Amino acid sequence: MPRDAAPTTAGAGPAADDATTWAAEYLGLLLEDAAPIAYEGPLVRARAAGAPPAVLAGLERARLLALQVRDAFEARRRRESELSALFDTASDLATLRSVDEVLTAIVRRARQLLGTDVSYLTLNDDARGDTYMRVTDGSVSARFQALRLPMGEGLGGLVAQSAAPYATADYFADARFHHTDVINSGVREEGLVAILGVPLIRGPRVIGVLYAADRSQRSFERSEVALLGSLAAHAAIALDNARLLEETRAALHELSAAGRELREHTASVERAAGAHDRFIDVVLHGGGVEDVAAAVTEALGGRITVLDEEGRAVSSSPGGGELPADPAAALTLARSTGRTVRDGSWWTAAVTVGSELLGGLVLHRDDGLSDSDQRILERAALVTALLLLIRRTAGEAEGRVRGELLEELLGSALRDPDGLRERARRLGADLDRPYAVVVLRVEEACRGRALAAAGHLAALRGGLAGAHDGAVVLCLPDVDAATAAATARREVAAAAGRPVTAGGAGPARGPGGVAPAHAEARRCAATLEALGRAGESAGAAELGFVGLLLGEGREVGGFVRGTLGPVLDYDARRGTDLVGTLRAYFDAGASPARAAERLSVHVNTVTQRLERVGRLLGREWSAPDTALEVQLALRLHRLTGSAALD
Repeated sequence: MPRDAAPTTAGAGPAADDATTWAAEYLGLLLEDAAPIAYEGPLVRARAAGAPPAVLAGLERARLLALQVRDAFEARRRRESELSALFDTASDLATLRSVDEVLTAIVRRARQLLGTDVSYLTLNDDARGDTYMRVTDGSVSARFQALRLPMGEGLGGLVAQSAAPYATADYFADARFHHTDVINSGVREEGLVAILGVPLIRGPRVIGVLYAADRSQRSFERSEVALLGSLAAHAAIALDNARLLEETRAALHELSAAGRELREHTASVERAAGAHDRFIDVVLHGGGVEDVAAAVTEALGGRITVLDEEGRAVSSSPGGGELPADPAAALTLARSTGRTVRDGSWWTAAVTVGSELLGGLVLHRDDGLSDSDQRILERAALVTALLLLIRRTAGEAEGRVRGELLEELLGSALRDPDGLRERARRLGADLDRPYAVVVLRVEEACRGRALAAAGHLAALRGGLAGAHDGAVVLCLPDVDAATAAATARREVAAAAGRPVTAGGAGPARGPGGVAPAHAEARRCAATLEALGRAGESAGAAELGFVGLLLGEGREVGGFVRGTLGPVLDYDARRGTDLVGTLRAYFDAGASPARAAERLSVHVNTVTQRLERVGRLLGREWSAPDTALEVQLALRLHRLTGSAALD
């Protein structure tokens, strides 16, 4: 109904003197849930219409009654909302999704029900002896949200000490509690003025405070204090339930851990017994280190790597090969302590015989090892030491025999060729098969490991190995010289841990063929070093006549530089390839036309390039004697690589 018109009844016109009609308008205002100021309208219009005093008095009574009814309805709605919020909070506690979620919901409901700008909750920190902000809602200040308050300070300190609610309409003007700069600065930055705080009580102790605050002056009613107190009680229950739940979980965890430890101990005993049986089986059946490693990974899981005495990887299980940052240091520590050493996810056990270090076992496993599991790894290291000692003793004996036989084959005179054949046959070698002879040059400090590796390779391939004239000599059957040299260099270098130069020759047949092939292989190894290719391998056929020229270690770089220096310098400065043109020219039988075809250029281009070579090397460069030197220099340049001589 329009508020600027006189009240009407159904089917009736204006009736300024009808008090009943005027009063009926208040029922409409109640139905519309109008604001309190709207209830002045009927009385104002009645006065303006000249209603008698009796009517005005009746309207005034009706207005007051309507406002009382409105307030009663409002209080009932607010009470229903409060009860609903408390019921929801109780439901949250029943489900206890999480303490943080429940406390956040309580603080948010406190702000909504009390209609404040901000609400927040603080908890006591007994370990640090202060109070910290746990949850906030409506806060805009990061500083306020991170406040830590001394015990007993500020409004919250008063609430905690008295265990009773406290409200202030003007925080900064209230002198009934102790103000501090830290608290005042946080409250000022948040812009709070009116604050209500109620205690969170668990048993006889106050464990925190729940607050509702406004950024303007405000007086809090008793019902609001009671409502905030109810929410605080729910918050205290949530925290207490969380504590009890945590204690229950801890007890269950301890019980579960005890059961798990018992099961793990039983399993570790069974693993130790199974590993012990496997180790015995490996030794009795003549197994090797690889079999021990397989037994360890079967018992303990993870991936295992076998180390030599210097901490280098020798072999590893599938997916292994991972090592700690300093395996040698871990191996040294394991040797000195006699126990397994842990470095992150790596576990190292030393393989020793007496005071001699033979190597180590490194187990890579993401989780830890129990004491019994560590003893399994240590027992595996002991079995590995036993196997290595057996292998070394047998290898040394066989190596001596093979070395003595090879020494006789390399001697100047062969007294009993048939006897040598028989001795070789007993070692699994047949001297009448075609043999490649390889000479391996390696540093003296690691020559022993190189000889052991060569002997192992010879035993596997049915060959011979030994030390002779400061080098390691290896004979391998049924393989060409280049392949034998490459294989020997790779295997021996891996074992020695140092670069190895390998020269190969052959094939050689019969006892009398070994010594000549050895001389050629030695010359081949010397040629590689003379060419600056130490640490590489080659067969005598790869080097050709260069091996004959350089076998005694003549200086290569000076010869190439002295012969081709101007051309090399010109190519380097101009980015040309006169050296390539010279090779094509000589490969084409000194024919410019055929060289042009090889280079896919015009013959005039080749002619111009050769004229440039003549100006750089001199007019006599193509004369037979000089041309031979140029071709030799080109061959050496290709063998050594341009980077070594340019």
